[in-house]
Amino acid sequence: MSKISTGKKVPDFSLPATGDQTLSLADFKGKNVVVYFYPKDNTSGCTLEGQDFRDQINKFRRRNTAVLGISRDSIKSHENFKTKQGFPFELLSDADEKACKLFDVIKEKNMYGRKVMGIERSTFLIDGKGVLRREWRKVKVKGHVDEVLEAIKEL
Repeated sequence: MSKISTGKKVPDFSLPATGDQTLSLADFKGKNVVVYFYPKDNTSGCTLEGQDFRDQINKFRRRNTAVLGISRDSIKSHENFKTKQGFPFELLSDADEKACKLFDVIKEKNMYGRKVMGIERSTFLIDGKGVLRREWRKVKVKGHVDEVLEAIKEL
């Protein structure tokens, strides 16, 4: 069960991040934050999604919005992925699924006919006061970043 809901303040959380740092939601007070959860570094859909955020990062910055990517991959994997793709935003490692559980993004998935638990591609828009304004679940990558930008304009 999700511990967050639209219109309510998102509880603060901290996770290890690229750039040898630990980031908390509280670090972004006064800024909008887009938190996107993705299944795995260096996979086709996750790479495309990250590239879309990367390619439009200036539009996010102009709207006082930070972008953070979260998966269960290690920081080492994140550092390689971020460098390889030139991502201008931080990737956070949620190996113990603390944030994944908070946002309720761990779902049963079918992988080659086997049932596995994994991250369901999801994005959350949190305003500068820490309130969840929008959520997208079961995200399809194509056109998603444009949808998120439209939602930010409405804040």
